[in-house]
Amino acid sequence: MGEKAAQPRFSTDREANAWGGRTDGEGVGHLRWHQHVATALPSELDGAVALIGFCSDAGVLRNQGRVGAVDGPAALRTALSPMAIHERRPLLDLGDVVVEGDDLEGGQERLALAVAQALDAGSLPIVLGGGHETAYGTGNGLLRHAAADTGKRIGILNLDAHFDLREEKQRTSGTPFLDLAKEMQRQGREIHYAVLGISRPGNTKALFDTADELGVSYLLDTQCKLDESQRFVAGFLEQIDLLYLTIDLDVLPASVAPGVSAPAGFGVPYEVIRAVCQQVVASGKLAVADVVELNPRFDVDSRTARSAARLIYELSIE
Repeated sequence: MGEKAAQPRFSTDREANAWGGRTDGEGVGHLRWHQHVATALPSELDGAVALIGFCSDAGVLRNQGRVGAVDGPAALRTALSPMAIHERRPLLDLGDVVVEGDDLEGGQERLALAVAQALDAGSLPIVLGGGHETAYGTGNGLLRHAAADTGKRIGILNLDAHFDLREEKQRTSGTPFLDLAKEMQRQGREIHYAVLGISRPGNTKALFDTADELGVSYLLDTQCKLDESQRFVAGFLEQIDLLYLTIDLDVLPASVAPGVSAPAGFGVPYEVIRAVCQQVVASGKLAVADVVELNPRFDVDSRTARSAARLIYELSIE
């Protein structure tokens, strides 16, 4: 008998420790996420949901936003913990990538490695942010995973009030998709980037011009009725093979998501965002996702964390 293959070593900095909560019993019919999630690496990752925390405020601070997203991963785990298990899909927590001080670029590199490793192992990585600077690490992880197949059309669907296409001297929470677009251009890939929920008052004319130059498709928050949103997403999905879904919680109304860096003055209804999450899962094209900009310091009754946890739940159902 041959030697057993060594387990991959993931590029995270610490194990997660925020799982816990009510226990109704140990039988299959009683399980909640905190009882089902594995924090040690199982022998088989294929088909698992792999959670990766990205503890970072660096990009938000550089972007002159209100800090606190560094605590987002722990708050998301707490909100996920009591959710009931109805399907026994494996859940794995790979721990946290921690950005120390202003070392955003180092943290994004470690996140990209962890995401690529999780994808290579056959899992669905879901990254718990962190500010939207998380996206550069998540997106690069997918690009590395798909590096050998340049024929695969990679798409980025951003549920967000903002384009995050700023041109800056250093990476921030406002630059990740321009940074990723440049990386895709360097690799000779077509840029497929779509944003649902754009706030016209929240984005300058220069940002709309950049979006037009890059061929970005977008739907304004005022246009995000359920049918129109689903048509928009369906049209985008037809253009791609692999999807990176990124959810900036400031796409939601401030009444639903008060605990974010930049609360929305209008926002997209929660039921629309939830339906879009279900739609991308049903497409079979979802490769990786992240949920970002949760700021527990400004949350009310964990309202934002609970809303985000439900979206993660929807993404985790096969």
